[in-house]
Amino acid sequence: MLKRGIGIALVATMGGAVVLNLLTIQRWLLEEFTPIYTAPVIKPAKGREKKTQLVSLVPLGTGFVRPTDIQFPPGSTNLAVVLEQGGTAKLLDLSDASANAPAASGAVVFEVPVRSIAELGLLGLAFHPDYPQNGLFYVNYNPAEGEIRTVVSEWRLPLDKLGKTPAVEVRTILSVVQPYQNHNAGQLAFGPDGMLYIALGDGGWRYDPRGHGQNLGTLLGSMLRVDVNAAKGYAVPPDNPFVDREGARPEIWAYGLRNPWRFSFASDGRLLVADVGQNNFEEVNVVQKGDNLGWKTREARHCFDPNEDCATEGLVDPIFEYPRELGLSVTGGYEYTGSRVEILKGAYVFADFTSGHMWALKLPEKREGPMADSQLLGRWPLLISAFGRDAQGELYVADWGRGLVLGVF
Repeated sequence: MLKRGIGIALVATMGGAVVLNLLTIQRWLLEEFTPIYTAPVIKPAKGREKKTQLVSLVPLGTGFVRPTDIQFPPGSTNLAVVLEQGGTAKLLDLSDASANAPAASGAVVFEVPVRSIAELGLLGLAFHPDYPQNGLFYVNYNPAEGEIRTVVSEWRLPLDKLGKTPAVEVRTILSVVQPYQNHNAGQLAFGPDGMLYIALGDGGWRYDPRGHGQNLGTLLGSMLRVDVNAAKGYAVPPDNPFVDREGARPEIWAYGLRNPWRFSFASDGRLLVADVGQNNFEEVNVVQKGDNLGWKTREARHCFDPNEDCATEGLVDPIFEYPRELGLSVTGGYEYTGSRVEILKGAYVFADFTSGHMWALKLPEKREGPMADSQLLGRWPLLISAFGRDAQGELYVADWGRGLVLGVF
């Protein structure tokens, strides 16, 4: 999920702050090890956090270990499924949760053996649009055995059995070999068209050494769009942009991505993708059919090599970018469609994993032109690894460091 990294160092929490040992920081700065979540947190100055926070983050769920996703099953009002990087999915019942009495992590929904190192593990979940009727959902993980690969598989567990009996893995939808332990992406989501969208990073390491970002012959570095209602595996929708292009993978919807580990759909159906940069910029994109988002020719709106006059024809600009001074790893979120936070209505809310910054972005009518207007909502000493959105449109964030689920108020 991140772009710089360390190896096996430990992260501890003391008094609510993330503490890293010296070896961790040295390895991080030297960039000699496979990147993992445990990035050095960019902390706000002492005493300044609350003065600039325009929203409140209230702990509503506790007891999770390295949470990587929060998903709310269709047909349920107060239940969420929280993924843990180590391979366990747990139920969270928010019915009576409050700041004074947060809910504890609940029953195990499913467990899967994963390779839980670096950016690998249990990474994403998407419920089928007809989940209340068919009980199906889809999971993105990296299996514990064999070569490093991304697996997307189909699982079954009826809504009325959630938390009462374990889910069953039904079939493998997709398996993609990963050359490295980073830039594996993770998010899954069904679009308003009923297709399953799968984000895959360039496969790592630094500088996209295998050139996956601009290679339509590989699934890596791309946003995929497939039909999982096929009898076996998946079907390629006939209106995918590269179906008839020789040498191109027909599953690709858009390409030129580095590590789009978080994405979502706006209420108007637009695909919003946050892509993690390498050296200088993080970005948020509105992605359309056939787009080339530019990696690694460009990073956000800039030539990746600042000394190079790179070719930009055919490349799509992000609607927002921010420099590394504000954070090192963008965590994409959701458009806010709830009612409890007036200032967020209609805004796309996202954060940075390393700095704890959170923004509200006004979605532009057109993606061309100047960058979208943004509002910095505040900065928290959290490792925000994921957002969740419930049926009422209210938002939640996962704190990877302390295993919390917090509501946005």
